[in-house]
Amino acid sequence: MSNRLFQGVIHQMKDSVDRVFGVIDENSTIIACSELSKIGETVVSVPSNTGETYISGGMTFKGMGTNQGSNYIIFVEGDDLIATKYAAILAVSFANIKFYYDEKYDRSNFIKNIILDNILPGDIYLKARELYFNGDATRTVVLIRVLDNHDVSVYDILQSLFPDKSKDFVININETDIALVKETKPGMDPKTIEKLATTIADTISGEFYLHTYIGIGTTVSNLKDLARSFKEAQTALEVGKVFDTEKTIVSYEALGIARLIYQLPTTLCETFLKEVFKLGSIESLDQETLFTIQRFFENNLNVSETSRKLFVHRNTLVYRLEKIKKFTGLDLREFDHAIIFKIALMVNKYLKSNPIKY
Repeated sequence: MSNRLFQGVIHQMKDSVDRVFGVIDENSTIIACSELSKIGETVVSVPSNTGETYISGGMTFKGMGTNQGSNYIIFVEGDDLIATKYAAILAVSFANIKFYYDEKYDRSNFIKNIILDNILPGDIYLKARELYFNGDATRTVVLIRVLDNHDVSVYDILQSLFPDKSKDFVININETDIALVKETKPGMDPKTIEKLATTIADTISGEFYLHTYIGIGTTVSNLKDLARSFKEAQTALEVGKVFDTEKTIVSYEALGIARLIYQLPTTLCETFLKEVFKLGSIESLDQETLFTIQRFFENNLNVSETSRKLFVHRNTLVYRLEKIKKFTGLDLREFDHAIIFKIALMVNKYLKSNPIKY
């Protein structure tokens, strides 16, 4: 795309510049030129870093300084003061043209097409090379959802929080969701991403009084897997609504067994509950019993610790556990039985969320 962009601008400028001029890529190859026959030629005398104006072989060279992972260089025929001025003006002009073109059309749209599965896998790396895009960097998709009615541009807020547009991409998905594709360090602790999500939520709620829900996908090391990370962030939000209603920031990696239950057919879930509760419905358990079970699980099936936290006698807790055993046939003091009961509670919660029947 850069080659065609540069050549199009040169075509419009060539009548105003009375010299042969063009653009050289990082391989010292002419990729666009006012004299078409020179395209494809190699300029061997151009140094790798031309931060300053460089004159050689009757030509004047000037680096564009695009900061886009490439070293485009402007060249102008001649070694006089006019050639130097032409090179300086053209370098600034072409750098800005490319920057705004990439910013508006290519890079953000490229990432958006990847996460929404709107680009063929085979085309991803071709496009990445064309955009000089680092395809091997590790990245994480963070999905921010704001359900409140508001006049504030959350998109602009996120853009200001992540101004490095060569590494981080803020993308509008729909009226409620905005995706942040964040470049991360290899091997970064997932807790670091969760802290970043907390900062985002605190900024939006603290300054603009908007309530946010944030889902975090897994970190991926190549571009084609960004679509998976995005879907995981979506799943984190949906599963969080069912199993972690008190949490506003949910990481896919922390969902555990909840994400498996969320994918089960509802008919299978209903059958499972009937098999576990043969003597009666789970709804027959009173709130005190359910609260006791919850605390028992939170204290790792430790009777003494649970009774202390509940401020009840140890024998009282044992009596309650025996009552549950009589009702369900499951002794929660045994690990295998506790696992079955824990899953049954989660399945029941899932069914109460009214999932789509299939």
